[in-house]
Amino acid sequence: MEVSELKEKWTGWTFDEVSFEIEAEDLSEFALSCGETVPRYTDAQDPDFQAAPSYTARFHGRRALPKDFPVDMATSFDGGKTVEWKAAIRPGDTVVARSHIHDIFEKTGRSGGMMFIVHRMEFSNQRDELVAIVDWKMIQKLA
Repeated sequence: MEVSELKEKWTGWTFDEVSFEIEAEDLSEFALSCGETVPRYTDAQDPDFQAAPSYTARFHGRRALPKDFPVDMATSFDGGKTVEWKAAIRPGDTVVARSHIHDIFEKTGRSGGMMFIVHRMEFSNQRDELVAIVDWKMIQKLA
């Protein structure tokens, strides 16, 4: 299937949804393990205590791709993640992550053609406010 056909068929619809209960200890441990030193991310007693901006990058859903998505995961590799922070995540929040394929595109490099698949997770809190967007790029070498 051509990259343009894959994009048309597979992008834009939610294929996974998971929820996470946010706990103060997890927020502190994550921030400290990342080398964070700012009290609002590390100290649960801070009046503005919240998740570090990259906190949602630690989560994953039940599926990396939609069922029957035509890519060989064994020959794909991780192209990295980006996190777009939108609002504070605080202890006691329930965060729901919804996954969809955001984009599929092709690039040609020194080693030939590559297909990039952008898996997007959008995180909303219990008030249905968007708090973060995490894009994960998977790269598949094209034949």
